[in-house]
Amino acid sequence: MTTIAVLGNGRVGGNLAAALTRAGHEVTAVDRTPGAAARAARDARIVINATPGEGSLDRLVGLREELRDRILVDVSNATVDGPDGLPGALIYPGSSLAEQLQEALPHTRVVKTLNTMLFPVMTAPAMLTRAPDAFLSGEDPQAKQTVRELLVDLGWQKEWITDLGGIQTARATEAAILFVPHVIRSSGFAPFAISIAR
Repeated sequence: MTTIAVLGNGRVGGNLAAALTRAGHEVTAVDRTPGAAARAARDARIVINATPGEGSLDRLVGLREELRDRILVDVSNATVDGPDGLPGALIYPGSSLAEQLQEALPHTRVVKTLNTMLFPVMTAPAMLTRAPDAFLSGEDPQAKQTVRELLVDLGWQKEWITDLGGIQTARATEAAILFVPHVIRSSGFAPFAISIAR
């Protein structure tokens, strides 16, 4: 059992919190109540950022001390909304939200994952007709191993999880969000994930 704080209680955060609780972890799901995020992060070993990506950096920098020595699992993508409310341009072209977080929070171990799929797949990858991929980006091997174990608890088979390397590799997975609006406009909100054919 691991103590986990999930920042954000929308579709993504609520889904992750429920699934991790079912897997036997002690989970606190945090809304925007003043002070709630700081309290939850202080008591957790792992903090999951499921807040909207465009405001994540400011929110999390405000928790710098509470996030010290924690693993921060970032599942958000930082984009501006397009005219139909779907993801538009990247906020950090030539970089990534994960890199910005790691630079701003040097005493926190940031791991990027689960940001290349619609949210239902995060906690039920076997729902798809083909094996999906979950990617890991981060500087700390031990933190990535811990996150890998969390993914297994969420139903990800070990061979579906790919460690891409350092935090800079999050640029690639965050850019994959640019597929999403086109796929949704083409085929609706049916669950899907980016995967690598091998």
